[in-house]
Amino acid sequence: MFSTAPASGAPGLQARGPISGPASAEPLALYIHWPFCLAKCPYCDFNSHVRERMPEARFAAALRTELAHEAARLGRRKLGSIFFGGGTPSLMAPESVAALIADATTLFDPLPELEITLEANPTSVESGRLSAFRQAGVNRVSLGIQALDDAALRFLGREHSARQALAALEIARGLFPRITFDLIYARPGQTLADWQTELDTALTLVADHVSLYQLTIEPGTKFEALYRTGAFTLPDEDAAARLYQETAEVTARHGLAGYEVSNYARPGSESRHNLTYWRYGDYLGIGPGAHGRITQGDALFATRRHRAPEPWADLVERTGTGQTSQEALDATDRAREMLLMGLRVTEGVNAPRFTARTGLNLRDALDPVILEAALEEGYLEQTPDTLRATAEGRLRLEALLGALVL
Repeated sequence: MFSTAPASGAPGLQARGPISGPASAEPLALYIHWPFCLAKCPYCDFNSHVRERMPEARFAAALRTELAHEAARLGRRKLGSIFFGGGTPSLMAPESVAALIADATTLFDPLPELEITLEANPTSVESGRLSAFRQAGVNRVSLGIQALDDAALRFLGREHSARQALAALEIARGLFPRITFDLIYARPGQTLADWQTELDTALTLVADHVSLYQLTIEPGTKFEALYRTGAFTLPDEDAAARLYQETAEVTARHGLAGYEVSNYARPGSESRHNLTYWRYGDYLGIGPGAHGRITQGDALFATRRHRAPEPWADLVERTGTGQTSQEALDATDRAREMLLMGLRVTEGVNAPRFTARTGLNLRDALDPVILEAALEEGYLEQTPDTLRATAEGRLRLEALLGALVL
C-alpha cells in the first residue's frame, strides 16, 4: 500500500508549546562546504563546480570570514563535530584546513571527543595529502571510493582506479583513528555475487564505517539525460531490494550494523556529525549553498547561503556572510523535518525529544490510518518513547514517509 500513496496535508496541526530552551545548549555540528572538483561526476547533483584554476586563497579566506561572522552571531556554543564536505575538500591546501579547524575550536567550545571529518577522493594526488590533513587536525577521513571495478569507475566518471582506491584505504588506515568510505551499488549489470565480492574486499581492509548508496537518477544530472535516452538501464526494484538485503548481510558478517538506511558501523563508530542531522540537532553550514538549522531563543531557523561560488564569495567579502535567507520554521515544518530525518535511522524518533523540539505530540504529526496500517504490516514499530522503521519498512521508506508524515 505504500508504493503510490500520496502525501497528506496538515492544515490543522497546532503546537503545544515553543521549542525547549535546552536545544541551543546541545553541541553544534559545523559543516564547511568546499565547492570545487576536478570533474563533475555524471550521477552527482551536489553543489560542485569545476574551475580551470582553483581559487584557493580567496575561498579559504572567505570561509574563515564567514565562520567568524557566524560565531559572533551565535555565541560560544559547544562544538561536537566539524565536517569538510563538497565538492572535493581534499583539494584544499592542508594549511587552509588547519586554519579553519583552529578558528572553529577557538570561536566555539569543542567537546573533548570532537569529531573532525574530511571527504577525500583516492586519486594519487589527494592520497598524498592525507598525512598533512591528519597533521592539520582531521581525525576521521571519508573516502569516495564508489566502486572497486575499473569499468564501473569509468562509467561513474571517477578520476581514480580500483588499485588507487585500495592503496588509499591502506594509507588512510595507517594515519587516521577513524575511517569511512562510500560505495555505490545497483549499477548497470551488477550481479549479487559481484557486489558481495566487492564489498567483502573493501571491508577486509577497513571495517569501521561504510556508506553504501543505491545508484539513483537525479534530476539535472548527465545520467538523467543518458538514462532517458536508454543509454543504460538499472536493476529493477526487486533486484535492487536483493542487493540492499545482501548489503546488510555482508556488513553484518564484518561486525557492522546498519544504523541508517545507507550507513553501517561498528558500535561507537557511527558518524557523530550525521547523527546530528538525523536526530534533528542544530547544525551550522558555511560555504556556497550550505544549509543550517539553528536554534535562537524559542525559534528554530532554516538558513541558506548563496549557491554559486563566486557570488557567495562576493557577499562574504562585502558583508561578512554569504547567507541569503533565514526562515523561522513553524511547528508543522519542524515535525515534518524531524520525522523525515529520524525515521531513516534504526534508533527511530524519540517521542519526548520530538515534543521538546517541535512542540507537538508525535502521534499528532502522523496520519493515524497510515500509522496503524504500517504498524500492522510490520513496517513500523512503536513504544511509548520511540517510533522506528523496521528492516522491511526501510526497504520502502520513501513511499512510507510520503504517506505517513502530515
